[in-house]
Amino acid sequence: MITLTQRLFNLGAALVLSTVSTAQAQSTNLKFTLDWALEGPSAPYFLALDRGYFSREGLNVSIDRGFGSGDAINKIAGGTYDLGFGDINAMMEFNARNPAQKLVAVYMVYNAPPHAIVVLKSSGIKTPKDLEGKTIAAPVGDASRRLFPAFAEANGIDATKVKWVSVDGALREPMLARKQADAISGFTFTSLLNLKQIGVAADELTIFPYAASVRGLYGNAVITRADFAQKNPGVVKGFLAAVNAGLKDTIKDPGAGIAAVQKRNGLMNVALETERLRLALGGSVLTSDVKALGLGSVRPDRLKSSINTVKQAFDLPVTLSPTSVFNASYLPPAAERKAPALK
Repeated sequence: MITLTQRLFNLGAALVLSTVSTAQAQSTNLKFTLDWALEGPSAPYFLALDRGYFSREGLNVSIDRGFGSGDAINKIAGGTYDLGFGDINAMMEFNARNPAQKLVAVYMVYNAPPHAIVVLKSSGIKTPKDLEGKTIAAPVGDASRRLFPAFAEANGIDATKVKWVSVDGALREPMLARKQADAISGFTFTSLLNLKQIGVAADELTIFPYAASVRGLYGNAVITRADFAQKNPGVVKGFLAAVNAGLKDTIKDPGAGIAAVQKRNGLMNVALETERLRLALGGSVLTSDVKALGLGSVRPDRLKSSINTVKQAFDLPVTLSPTSVFNASYLPPAAERKAPALK
């Protein structure tokens, strides 16, 4: 005979199971692509995953490595991924040439672009102009390679006099070290530390950062399809709330972020990736604009300047509007986006 207490216990258990079942049924599956390999700078996304920030928003998120911003953008536009981390400048070029597949940036991560050209001092290349007649190695989808026309224009380089060699990302820095290429393009913190890992010290290198000569550029952002965001505003807002929380936690505790990446990449050099993460956070994320405006946002006047620079560099057929490039309506409240100090 079942007592009243047992009946109440069974009823409570059934309600709990029903609630869990309903939550699982309502969970939204999302696919997110990084721009590159599982390295230090990918820490915020994996930390957000491990700390349950995505699940708290009702999201079941899978995160895959990338193969360059160009590749990530094509995969998001084609529907293989719902959202991704990619170069906003490459996204602008894509939108101008593919208006029917419009993408939109919804959270700016690299407020200062980390794009750069890296050469050995022994090459004799002392100024960007000296790249004429030289060979630059990079993956086809590398964001810095795709944005080279803007760098060339800003520095008076005849881009037709520069030869590009397409290589796998793992071969880029070794090619420079072996002097099989005169220069490479890539993110500063990526190439600098990859070269360090194979025995090339920073004082043996000359780095030409795009930010030093190209006006107003932004870097990588969270990107999605415009139609996906319009149809799923709550999903995008929830995703960004989780990313924002993961980024803040990583800034406050880079070691925790690195541990989250290491769970997925057990062969990584922890000390090196910690240094790479700190360079990315200190140089590209925590800028003066971010300290004033908060994480994730852009300055409209600067974005407009960036759009004009990209239009001229790529000879784009249309002029994009700032609101079509970046949609701030999905961002978490400003109070939640205040940047903590880097620990």
